Amino acid sequence: MVKEDKATWKSNYFMKLTNLLDEYPRIFVVNVDNVGSKQMQNIRAEMRGDATLLLGKNTMMRKAIRGHLESNPNLEKLLNVIRQNVGFVFTDKDLTEVRDKILANKVPAAARAGALAPVSCTVPAQVTPLGPEKTSFFQALQIPTKISRGNIEILSDVELIKAGERVGASEATLLNMLGISPFTYGLVIEKIYDDGSMLDPEILDITDDQLRASFMKGVARVASVSLAINYPTVASAPHSIINGFKRCLAIAAVTDIEFEEAKLLKEFLADPSKFAAAAPAAAAAPAAEEKPAAKEESESEDDDMGFGLFD
Repeated sequence: MVKEDKATWKSNYFMKLTNLLDEYPRIFVVNVDNVGSKQMQNIRAEMRGDATLLLGKNTMMRKAIRGHLESNPNLEKLLNVIRQNVGFVFTDKDLTEVRDKILANKVPAAARAGALAPVSCTVPAQVTPLGPEKTSFFQALQIPTKISRGNIEILSDVELIKAGERVGASEATLLNMLGISPFTYGLVIEKIYDDGSMLDPEILDITDDQLRASFMKGVARVASVSLAINYPTVASAPHSIINGFKRCLAIAAVTDIEFEEAKLLKEFLADPSKFAAAAPAAAAAPAAEEKPAAKEESESEDDDMGFGLFD
């Protein structure tokens, strides 16, 4: 097989990237730090059919996008996020499902000196397989220990590394001796491009219920303001109609004006005894629910009475 020259390879890469930009309206911008080639192959295999992963030098990706801006000016938003070690995941499927597949493929990794810790690491209290000659590692890290049956025992949980800090040589050595792989590495989603809009990945965590609740809060605020300034809107119209109906009932109650909806009100006002008759009926339902519970309680009391102190 003849290896293609650099110019041909670049030309093919530009063509592939521009074709993907035309074909797919949605792009995940992912950070690929600490992701090995074997893990990358597994990620590509799992996403096959749903998404396409493309990596490359940042300068080449920027050049290809700039040359394609005449066809799609919205792609200019991608130029600002091509920083550090990133790649593109192209898809036309549901963003949440593809996001889950991207984040699912993670592999455990040992702590390396000088690397930034993505998460905090706590060493649990335990009897280690290490002998007394390794005590100096624990003393240097101020970890309380004692010798238990010839092995070093950690007396309490210790937060060895905090998220965002660089891993020291002593911390990395100790974790490796204990066989602890505290970190997991995989693709990290930094931004989402959706048909011209640039989104944060957290937006995919918003549920339909949250959207509905937020929308209804806005509707309630609009209705409140509209009622306060006497400016009718679609949101305030139901409240205005109900308030108008209440005023009509109030007028009908003190005048001879009659309409169908006011008849029942006038009957109650003409005969106040109906209020007393209606009250027990309204309370009957809760009382009926409480009655079985009371019956069970009385039965339990009868059972207790069956076993007296002097039986």
